[in-house]
Amino acid sequence: MVNIELYRVFYTVAKCGSLTRAAEELFISQPAVSLAIKQLENQLGTSLFNRTHRGMELSAQGGKLIYKQVEEALALLDGAENKLIELKTTASGVIRIGATDSIFSNILVDKIVAFNEKYPAVRVELITGTTPDTVAQLRENKCDIGFVNMPVEDKDIHFIRTIAHLSDVFVASSARYAALRGKKVALKDLQEYPLMMIESNTVARRAFASFAQSIGLILSADIEVAGWELMLKLACKGMGIGLIPREYAVKELESGELFEVDITPDLPVRGVGMALPKNVPVSFALREFMGLFG
Repeated sequence: MVNIELYRVFYTVAKCGSLTRAAEELFISQPAVSLAIKQLENQLGTSLFNRTHRGMELSAQGGKLIYKQVEEALALLDGAENKLIELKTTASGVIRIGATDSIFSNILVDKIVAFNEKYPAVRVELITGTTPDTVAQLRENKCDIGFVNMPVEDKDIHFIRTIAHLSDVFVASSARYAALRGKKVALKDLQEYPLMMIESNTVARRAFASFAQSIGLILSADIEVAGWELMLKLACKGMGIGLIPREYAVKELESGELFEVDITPDLPVRGVGMALPKNVPVSFALREFMGLFG
């Protein structure tokens, strides 16, 4: 196959009508232009130009026959290159973000608003689901970036880094469980109280179960809830003691409606990770959004 750059030299010479002017436009030497034309003519097996005292004229049985098609082909290639350059250097198009409701509400909301204010031309699509849902979306290239509860291991997606930490704590109603406030409570003794936990198929619940098992405990949930917001409401009404990331209960803890039960041992800190689909180019807009996380 003929090197596309030889066609570009051919087109420039035909357009300029001169080897000298073509060399200036292409920023190469005149001998290099002449050599490129000879190479193209040899590969095509025909003369492309007539050399006259006025300069370079397209030959009737060579250059004139292919000039229009070469011009159109180069225009298409230049257009494709410009689209790729635009994708890499301008914030436009769509960013599809996957995360849980809680990660959106408690960690991402300010970043999304700040990005929208800076790049209003970019449409942001929020894809809500559990962490396993988000991982599946990334794996199938149905979202451009995901924020997931760690730990998660999946060789088919690209984990970038941890962007936030979550400290799981037990919270209780100040009105219902005031007797526990200020006391050191062994984790195993919490089984004496009604416990509320997130659903068992979640990363958060599996992480807690794994930790409890590592110290020889099995704590079951008396009430399983589908979301942290519902757990907070039930905890405030005294339905039970809820296991929830402290970062998701800031308002209720600061108001005194709930308090943190001082348990021993402390639960391990978890993370929220940023992840991308594997082997997918990162657009300029997505790079700018990722840059908001430092």
